[in-house]
Amino acid sequence: MAPVFCIIVPLAAAFASVVRPLPRPLVGLAILVVLGLTGMTVAEVWQQGAHRIPVGGWQAPLGIALVVDGLSGALLATTALVMTAVLLAALPEFADRDRETRKGWAFWPLAFLVWAALNAAFLSGDLFNIYVSLEFLTLATLALVSLEETAEALEAAMRYALFALFGSLAYLLGVVLLYAAHGTLDIALLSQADLQGTNSIVAAALITTGLAAKTALFPFHAWLPPAHAGAPAPASAMLSGLVPKAPFFVLIRFWFDVAPDLPGEAALQFIGTLGAAAIVYGSVLAMRQTQLKRLVAYSTVAQLGYLFLIFPLAGGDGLSQVWSAGAWTGATFHAVSHALAKAAMFLAAGLVVHAAGHDRVSAMNGLTQSMPMTAFAFGLASVTIMGLPPSGGFVAKYLLLTAAFSSGQFIWAAVIVAGGVLAAGYVFRPLSRTFFHGHVQTVAVPRRQQAVPLTLAALALLLGIVSSAPYAFLQTGRPIAAEEGLE
Repeated sequence: MAPVFCIIVPLAAAFASVVRPLPRPLVGLAILVVLGLTGMTVAEVWQQGAHRIPVGGWQAPLGIALVVDGLSGALLATTALVMTAVLLAALPEFADRDRETRKGWAFWPLAFLVWAALNAAFLSGDLFNIYVSLEFLTLATLALVSLEETAEALEAAMRYALFALFGSLAYLLGVVLLYAAHGTLDIALLSQADLQGTNSIVAAALITTGLAAKTALFPFHAWLPPAHAGAPAPASAMLSGLVPKAPFFVLIRFWFDVAPDLPGEAALQFIGTLGAAAIVYGSVLAMRQTQLKRLVAYSTVAQLGYLFLIFPLAGGDGLSQVWSAGAWTGATFHAVSHALAKAAMFLAAGLVVHAAGHDRVSAMNGLTQSMPMTAFAFGLASVTIMGLPPSGGFVAKYLLLTAAFSSGQFIWAAVIVAGGVLAAGYVFRPLSRTFFHGHVQTVAVPRRQQAVPLTLAALALLLGIVSSAPYAFLQTGRPIAAEEGLE
């Protein structure tokens, strides 16, 4: 029952934080409990393999089942690690004495609600239950975006709300069409249904469009950079590292578990084209930014594009294709490594802003002398973002490249390589400034605060060094379509 409590405990902590601000010891206790429950869930997957848990003992379609496999376990563990780092980083910024203010009081229930919603989305085996989880996630992140109460933050929150509302309506309409046609929304039962026909095609298109808007896939990306740049650094780390992974996870569940035979070659190539456009467009915009957090935010637009290359690269002809499994694993590996690295970058950027009082790239001047741990954290995270060995980003992009060459789709291989070169271009500018003589630091930052992003960045690197174990874990319960390919 550990997976069930992975949802209940952070949700209870969120409600408790609304009633009365939690003191630091209780925040730490809640973090430790969820970490322990997540570890138990991962251990269950290692020992038992993929399995379903009927909530309340009621089987589908009357009840709701939780699905635990390698992919959900990996994302649960990633969420636990990133959220632990985020909450630890937030303690100095939203200290006990500041919780009487709106921002200090609101952050904690919203953060725990994000944690609960993410865990619910990663574990849900029902498309409507997933919708509810995504809505909770949207409401919490929308409030986090507007936490600063500046005109820019409120404008970013309104833009995010419009895109999120469009995505929610499109997804829900698609779910309604599926239910009207098949009488169930359970993923396992839908996978056995005949999803051919116009009704199913329209439903799939609506679901995909809605989830793409929530993931900030190009051209639905316009809400992401201002939202991430305007939020406090701990909130930005959640928004960039974790929040887009939930709708992408649902897309993987839908296309590989529910409707692997539905998409045509044109649809797969179209989604891949949008992913490629995101890589190029986001990278070019990141190179033009003068503010550090906006640079990292546009980098997120680019890095999310790699995830959608899974669709053309996993395309098959109904026969077993070696590269399909590689594409599936590469994209999921990228989701995990990106979450760790990008959260580290935003937390490091937050420390730079705290020290310098602004987030212009010039704030990185001389950082290796004044804040060496923060500079090293940003550099390590950049290694993963560029896809250099021995990082987790390298393993992910190597798998995607292998799939591209094996399938003869050289255009996607060119996009992956070009994306790595462009990433080197936009991270080099702030990194090079860390070695400049002189610095603009005005506030000292304790080493224990600098250790938080450094730990996340090191984990992203370690993911590549010990990649065999995470790779094997991700294969637990891997869908058959990951081997045979999407039609």
